[in-house]
Amino acid sequence: MNRKLLWKLCLLITSGIVTLFYLINSLTIRTEEQMSLLDPSHRQELKQWGKEAEMRFLSGDKAGLEQWLKVLQEREDTWATVTQYEVTHIAGERGNEHRYIGYNLGRDVDWKVHLYFEDNPVMEIPFTTERTSLLILLPDRMRPGGYWQTTRLMMQILLPMGILALVSLMLYRHIMHPLRKLEQATREFSRGNFDVRVHHQLGSRDDEISELAKTFDQMATRIGEQIINQRQLIADLSHELRTPLTRLDIAIEGAGTRYSDDRNIRRIQRESAHIRRLVEDTLTLAWLDNEQPSIGTEDLDLVDLIDVIVEDARFEFPNRTICTHLPDSAKIRKSNHQAVGQALENILRNAMRYTPAGQAVHILLEKTGKDQVIIDIEDSGPGVPEALLDNIFKPFFRADQSRTSKSKNFGLGLALARRQLNSVGATIRASNRSAGGLSMRVTLPTQFSECLEPS
Repeated sequence: MNRKLLWKLCLLITSGIVTLFYLINSLTIRTEEQMSLLDPSHRQELKQWGKEAEMRFLSGDKAGLEQWLKVLQEREDTWATVTQYEVTHIAGERGNEHRYIGYNLGRDVDWKVHLYFEDNPVMEIPFTTERTSLLILLPDRMRPGGYWQTTRLMMQILLPMGILALVSLMLYRHIMHPLRKLEQATREFSRGNFDVRVHHQLGSRDDEISELAKTFDQMATRIGEQIINQRQLIADLSHELRTPLTRLDIAIEGAGTRYSDDRNIRRIQRESAHIRRLVEDTLTLAWLDNEQPSIGTEDLDLVDLIDVIVEDARFEFPNRTICTHLPDSAKIRKSNHQAVGQALENILRNAMRYTPAGQAVHILLEKTGKDQVIIDIEDSGPGVPEALLDNIFKPFFRADQSRTSKSKNFGLGLALARRQLNSVGATIRASNRSAGGLSMRVTLPTQFSECLEPS
């Protein structure tokens, strides 16, 4: 594997770090130089003081010069002096005295001032004649670099943070852009759009993520073909199985009319009914699993629906008691009475089947706020081992013999009930009752939205 993404990331990170150090160094040097110079207005002010001192000096008014210097020192809280100098030859050849310009005991106003020195420098403003200069200790208000420490701290902290944040953003966008495309395609694929593909959306990108996109496309193609073939198979089975079953029912009905007392004919009728129910439930379960439809299109009242289901169950199981605890009404919106009704009917029939004769099944309906309705269906049977509570919702699963020996249950009722409830955004959970028996809790949203994820 060429690991192109690795090299891209290495190049981006190393480039970002080198850029970071270069910018910090360059900006620090440039900023330090700029902040080391006196403000132009302060330079002009110092030069003006020099001219004022020179004018008083040349006028011969020494007392006036002294007074002016005293006022200047008090006003600026500093010291100032006017000093002459003279070059004295000690040894060596004489000459070039004209090159000795300035007093050279102070800094020129155009020079940089060291930002790291604690004391203010002495500034020299030379006169035009007489080899004389005004020396003044730079006033605090003119000291440059007052915010140098803060500025340096910002360059050492905020600038690296900004550059690293920019590099991180570039890395994030470089990685997350194709991943978002892949996420979106995965979501579309899960919703049934089997034609979605990712690799062509990445353009000319050629790295590990593009390889992942190619793999996804291959997977989507294969799974899409399998699902489409499976759907076609289910449709064909639905047609091919129902047709002979219908003919078989007609034949058995005719034979039953002629041989109504024949035990074998009655047995064939029962088994034929079981087979038809098994085929219908299996095809419905396969359709719900493959299509995962959202069928919330109508409003219904759960109390009315449960009343009808309970009435049918009492007729089917006359030797069991059904105790209902229902409010006056429990209306839910954008649901489906057929899916909810068949699911509740399967759950109740399962509870009645495993409840011994003479005992009761309890149905409780409770509203929990404005967004949920809870239905508890509790039987008086032997219960289910805790380790198998989740497995009872799997197709064709049967628990121990205590719950199956007296039943011709195919193990599809609860699996089908869960899929039907999921299609309207509802959930179902099983638990054993402390008093014995199994409790099924169905939680339905009062208003189903297609944004709800099936559990």
